Amino acid sequence: MSTPRTVRVSTYLSRHLRHQPERIGITLDAHGWVPVDELLEACARHGFTVSRAELDHVVAANDKQRFTVDGDRTRAAQGHTVTVDLGLPPAEPPEYLFHGTVGRVLDAIRAEGLRPMRRHHVHLSPDRETATRVGARRGVPVVLSVHAGAMHRAGHSFQVSANGVWLTDSVPPRFLRLPG
Repeated sequence: MSTPRTVRVSTYLSRHLRHQPERIGITLDAHGWVPVDELLEACARHGFTVSRAELDHVVAANDKQRFTVDGDRTRAAQGHTVTVDLGLPPAEPPEYLFHGTVGRVLDAIRAEGLRPMRRHHVHLSPDRETATRVGARRGVPVVLSVHAGAMHRAGHSFQVSANGVWLTDSVPPRFLRLPG
């Protein structure tokens, strides 16, 4: 169960490990890692103290598994807007993956397909339920089916992050099944 504090810590870490590390004076390495002690010291210097126990709890308890700790370093699992190479190997996707969105963007998706927008990759879910939760963050969810197997056979590359999010550069419209 997430407490308000756990949610605040997760949100704070997401902002700085995925999008704005410089805002608190940390530098991610080429693969997105930062020493845990450096991260915790930077948080405290900027008025948001996080203990190692809280960090470990957020990593373990986050239902989306947004973070990874490896010994004395940590990183966000995916979703970066800053340049990092997560070092994920290519992976063969299942035949279908899913993308959660909202109705107001369907016309653009029909015309252009799925693009990474401010992120480095398009994020795809392995099941409809997860895609529904993702889409619901921005309004009434709409779930799109992505013919990932056909994309892969056509030469598109996929990776899967440690938390099960599938990543690809873009999804052309011909590989999407949209409602309506």
